[in-house]
Amino acid sequence: MKQYHQSPFVILFVCFFALTSCTNQSFRVENLAKTDTDLVTDSVRQNMDKQLKRLLVKLYKRNPAELAKNPHHTIETRTKQLFNKPGLMRFPELSGKQSIDAMLLAFDNHFNGDRVFALMAGLTDMIKQSYNYRNEFFVLNELDQQKLYNSARNIEVLAWRLNHRRNQQGKPFLLTNATNTKSPNLSFERLFGKMIALQDMMAMIIADKTNRTINFIVRGVATGTFIPI
Repeated sequence: MKQYHQSPFVILFVCFFALTSCTNQSFRVENLAKTDTDLVTDSVRQNMDKQLKRLLVKLYKRNPAELAKNPHHTIETRTKQLFNKPGLMRFPELSGKQSIDAMLLAFDNHFNGDRVFALMAGLTDMIKQSYNYRNEFFVLNELDQQKLYNSARNIEVLAWRLNHRRNQQGKPFLLTNATNTKSPNLSFERLFGKMIALQDMMAMIIADKTNRTINFIVRGVATGTFIPI
């Protein structure tokens, strides 16, 4: 399986971007209760949501038939469903499945619902879970470096599944990168790479801050299996 390993230069660049974003934010009294790490975490968390929204739009534009399965929904209403509600997300159309279980629906031959929504609901919930369902961080808020690292590996697994898993007709469950054309489109690969870099960076920052180690020996990427968060 192809792994999206990030070079130290890429990690440093993403870190610089996050720090720059922090310095551009307007001052708030609440920021007095934040460490530098909290400010970076806030910026990365916001950036992750931006990347997830871009992925949602790109997947629907590439797979319009999925959105058409629910005529009363648009890309805008789907975006509000996923990003306007804090905390846990449970949707009846996904039988209440969350995180990895929801993502797996997108690759289930027996699932007849909106595969883009299932995938994005699961991915968004998994990212939320890796940040303990918080959107803003203060001095006393703690994160788990292993959750962040495992979520990055799961994004790699997801990218691999989208490129390699096929339905009963031998076609991809969802269309992403277009490589069989004269002008290859690898924008999905780049988007996944950005998200992986952000999560890996946060895992290393938290591990360094708490003096805890990351278990780098995980089998999910090699087997195409998602890792529990």
